[in-house]
Amino acid sequence: MITDKDVLQALAAIPGPDGKTPLPQSGAISGLTSVGGKVYLSIEIDPTQSMAAEPMRLKAEQAIKAMPGVSGASVTLTSARAQGQAPAAAKPQPGVPKQAEIPGVKRIIAVASGKGGVGKSTTSANLALALAAQGWKVGILDADIYGPSMPRLFGLRGKPQSDGRKLFPMEAYGLKVMSIGFLVDEDTAMIWRGPMVQSALTQMMRDVVWGELDCLVVDMPPGTGDAQLTMAQAVPLSGAVIVSTPQDLALIDARRAVAMFRKVNIPILGVLENMSYFLCPHCGGRSDVFAHGGARHEAERLGVPFLGEVPLHMAIRENSDAGRPVVAIDPKGSHAAIYRNIADGVKASLEQGNSARAFPKIVVE
Repeated sequence: MITDKDVLQALAAIPGPDGKTPLPQSGAISGLTSVGGKVYLSIEIDPTQSMAAEPMRLKAEQAIKAMPGVSGASVTLTSARAQGQAPAAAKPQPGVPKQAEIPGVKRIIAVASGKGGVGKSTTSANLALALAAQGWKVGILDADIYGPSMPRLFGLRGKPQSDGRKLFPMEAYGLKVMSIGFLVDEDTAMIWRGPMVQSALTQMMRDVVWGELDCLVVDMPPGTGDAQLTMAQAVPLSGAVIVSTPQDLALIDARRAVAMFRKVNIPILGVLENMSYFLCPHCGGRSDVFAHGGARHEAERLGVPFLGEVPLHMAIRENSDAGRPVVAIDPKGSHAAIYRNIADGVKASLEQGNSARAFPKIVVE
């Protein structure tokens, strides 16, 4: 097992940004972690010294790659922007390759939300299962580095197999599944800066043997930050599904998510309203806990498809927590039917031509 101490010892002979102090003692190391034999290191520098710091970065990466048991290393330079400094035009970050398809994967869709807590991961899992139920070969990538949910949602334990160069996804209910949660303990806090998130996402896309897939569903982290830009920069996304709850606060953030994907030229496959209403498991009565219909109205206002309403129901929550998604364990039930209808809309959009896409040009004003 590779420890932080081992890595720091391997870096002891490399001068830090000042050219004198050993890198481990320089205070410049802003992030260090190892996952599955791969080491991720970020070094904080003065942004005006990026060219001068490149030899240091290369030496650090070479030193880590030479360590026994290390199968790969990603060393990135990062800097804290000075307060009030104007943002520069977005450009590919270190560690993010030029946009290219993932071999064997026909379509890649992102399931996203503007905020957390709206049930995006449960939606991703059941949407992937519903697409697979229609005869597609489907994989699911858990891109929520800070809060991976797929191991629990699919009841998966253990670590993925590796051939020394690439990882093999785990499988559940006919899906191929990859998550950072397979590689770290459930209680581990992922205290990573942007470049490390970008490197991890890129490697989980490209250093995994996905095989032949009709669709790869990517469960995105909430928000509109590094992970979303990495996905848009690294692979040709066929489209995005936006998950929201009905109340105004969630809709404001969903609106931002739609705007972000449009800005990077990613088609919106649709908006769905999760926790749309509450069905009492005892009397069957309905209550609109978070109001109702807001996502439908927002989709109409934005001119994007509305995919449907998913209720807040005990069966969905209990089975998700138990690693038994409702589409898999009750495929003929009413809840599975809702997800199948959503999958019908997504599949139809993809088959109508959204799957063949030119690479987007990233421009942030």
